[in-house]
Amino acid sequence: MTTSTRVLTRMKRSWGEVKKKRWAYAYAFISPFYILFAIFSVYPIIFSIYLSFTKWKGMGPKVFVGLENYRRLFGDPIFWQSIRNSVIIFFMYVPIMTLLALILAVILNAKFVRFFQVFRTMIFIPYVTTMIAVGFVFRMMLNAKYGLFNTVLTSIGIPAVPWLENVWWARVSISLLIIWAWLGYNMVIMQAGLQTIPKDLVEAATIDGANQVQAFFRITVPLMRPIILFSIILSTIGSFGLFNEVYALTAGKQLGQLGGPMYATITPVVYIYQQAFQSYKFGYASAVSYVYFAIIFVLTLLQLRYFGRED
Repeated sequence: MTTSTRVLTRMKRSWGEVKKKRWAYAYAFISPFYILFAIFSVYPIIFSIYLSFTKWKGMGPKVFVGLENYRRLFGDPIFWQSIRNSVIIFFMYVPIMTLLALILAVILNAKFVRFFQVFRTMIFIPYVTTMIAVGFVFRMMLNAKYGLFNTVLTSIGIPAVPWLENVWWARVSISLLIIWAWLGYNMVIMQAGLQTIPKDLVEAATIDGANQVQAFFRITVPLMRPIILFSIILSTIGSFGLFNEVYALTAGKQLGQLGGPMYATITPVVYIYQQAFQSYKFGYASAVSYVYFAIIFVLTLLQLRYFGRED
């Protein structure tokens, strides 16, 4: 072996050692994230999957029951009631909120609107407000006897409405709270989508004789379809995952059981909370969680499949 070959071999070895050290340093720097991710995300997922096949109250030994929790779940009327409630509430607030968010975004995106940043901030503030505090205020305003809403209604001759005591009016109350809290968030999403639409298209349609309404429905809405779909998917997940809104309006001794009246506002997440932290049925709650995840996954795929297609 010649001297040049030996030198080249040594250089390759030294360069390989340098590369190994660099990789070692890189993995050392990113390892805290993966360690924490494994502890607080991967492990709970695996453990909850195992729990869904057991019967466990949080203490003591875990009893393996196989698919018993899932068999019980598919015959549980309260769980399916929570699914129905989520679907009903979804159709009660999502069309109104999506349309209002799109209209407000178009108005704030118009050239003639001055100080639009101020109006956008005012509409967005409810989203960053603590939901429990907002729900407490809504609960006082929706009080059947002394609430602001019924005071105004009775003053103009309209009978008082049992906002939180009636099955359908309780769902309306939840929908009003959601629209108030999430309208600003969806408006910001819509406005971001509107800013990606070339203004030349709308101007060309106007030159061709289209008015503002026709340009909105023929140009703006079709181009905003992916953004609207994204907003609807988020709303779908949010409808099935409602908890703070339901807890703020229905929890407490005055209104009875959480998710009332008569389970009219109970959602899957509320039901999971009740089973896990009120009844201490952690195995059954885990089974409910994974069936709930499967339903959300299928609904999201269907929305992407049938509403996300390009015409």
